[in-house]
Amino acid sequence: MPIANSYTFAADPARRSAKPHEDSPKTPEPYIAAGTLIQAVNLAIFLHRPLLLEGEAGCGKSMLARAVAYELGLPFYRWDVRSTSKAQEGLYTYDAILRLHDVQTAKLEATRPPSAAKPLRDPSDPVGYRTLGALGKAFALQTCSAVVLIDEIDKADVDFPNDLLAVLDEPWRFDIAETGETITAAHYPIIIVTSNKEKGNLPAPFLRRCLYHYIDFPSQPEQLQRIVDIHYHVKQEAAPASALVQVATERFLTLRQQGRLHKPPGTSEFLDWLGALHRFGSAPYAADDLKDENKALPFPELLYKLRIDWQGHAQGGAA
Repeated sequence: MPIANSYTFAADPARRSAKPHEDSPKTPEPYIAAGTLIQAVNLAIFLHRPLLLEGEAGCGKSMLARAVAYELGLPFYRWDVRSTSKAQEGLYTYDAILRLHDVQTAKLEATRPPSAAKPLRDPSDPVGYRTLGALGKAFALQTCSAVVLIDEIDKADVDFPNDLLAVLDEPWRFDIAETGETITAAHYPIIIVTSNKEKGNLPAPFLRRCLYHYIDFPSQPEQLQRIVDIHYHVKQEAAPASALVQVATERFLTLRQQGRLHKPPGTSEFLDWLGALHRFGSAPYAADDLKDENKALPFPELLYKLRIDWQGHAQGGAA
């Protein structure tokens, strides 16, 4: 039976485990989590339930899982869900065609001299043809828990989330029919799921199983400025001048708060935009010029992602 996790997350890269697992992220994630989000992560660890995250694109949903894995020194396995994804792929894949190929190759090798090189795989052993997916790797770990990111689960078929329920609950195991293996988790995995609601709400049974948290956009200037500080600190890069950060923050929040955009830019767009203001030209963009709202907003390509918003900017309606 799995054992309970004793990990706690505090959104502090300095708390990195002294002996991280070899599959743990090697570099810190510049992430600032609100107290409510930290609590949600720790509740998910305590209750052994998946944590479902929603929020605007670019608000840091996917980055959280990596930040948790780095701080706790745990392995990090990412599963990017696609429209064609099936639940089994997160557990394992089995290459029957490759095994058949090796069987035929082995027959030919039998006619070669004994001194010839032997094939890398033994077709009599089916285990050599199965590859564990993100969840499968987490279940197979014997030494510690793993952090698994199931990213953009809503891209898949409507039955996909419910198909996962069979393994995301007691007894936390799955069977591999092709090899006869049964893999039972020795430690509860820490599972973080993200959704953008591309196909509407997720199925009710899956929602009941998950803990839910909505990540709000950091709408206060000091929140964005803290994100800038930790971003450049972790990246070990020279930060923009404080005057430029202050004006860029104010201009960016004003743009969002006007309510004219169909796709408001998120935190990642803000950091890209600030980086361009800081380093793209031969010299940093002047804070006084940025403060002048009569001047065109610089580098709009980084902020407007829809034609209707771009046209509004070009006509002076969104800046």
